[in-house]
Amino acid sequence: MKKRTKTLPAIITGVAILIDGIWMINESRYPNVSAFDDHFTRKFLNKDKKVGDGFYEFKSKTGQYTMWFPEEYQLIHENDEDYVVSGKMYERWVAAYTKEHKKEHQINSISLKLLEGRDPEDESFSVESLMKNCFNVSEPKVIETSNTRIYYQSAYIYFNGPEKHVINDSKEHVPSTYVAYVADKESTKVIQLSMDQVGDFIEDSNLEKNIWVLNMLKSIHFKAENNGDARR
Repeated sequence: MKKRTKTLPAIITGVAILIDGIWMINESRYPNVSAFDDHFTRKFLNKDKKVGDGFYEFKSKTGQYTMWFPEEYQLIHENDEDYVVSGKMYERWVAAYTKEHKKEHQINSISLKLLEGRDPEDESFSVESLMKNCFNVSEPKVIETSNTRIYYQSAYIYFNGPEKHVINDSKEHVPSTYVAYVADKESTKVIQLSMDQVGDFIEDSNLEKNIWVLNMLKSIHFKAENNGDARR
């Protein structure tokens, strides 16, 4: 009886060591970056597909698009309202990371929403409404990829009490906010995306930030429409 009593703790200790070892091996399979440190965020990312400099491929749970996701960001998932998916045509998420500089903090966030847009002929109305609401301008910059039309604008935005101030001239101040409307050329799928920096310092130059944002926007790739082809 005494022998069995002594053996049991040894077995428990051995099992604990084995489990811990398996956990460490599993964790070592993931890249050592913030995005993969979060178990929820890593579910969306392809650990074997690093794209660009500091991005990994992100795949929507709707199956409707892929894009580049910055390795330092994590999806917010504190409650059910932080990440929302409904069927194949609606998804909403927010990702963020905090950058420290001396004793100051800068909060960086990306907000994305996938939805069905207006008819392409009325696309300009949706874009104009979005940009006017955010920046008080109605003519955004436009670029195209093989499968998307990308409308975007940027500005430095700050608040004085409840009053919103927008500086649209990037030569006067490096933008803190980017907003984009990305439309699929082959369907009515649309992604609305915004990127914000909140804090007293912005270290990135306008050129560096613009390149970073455009790389992410141009990486958005919508799933091709089936059109009755059972092979897709």
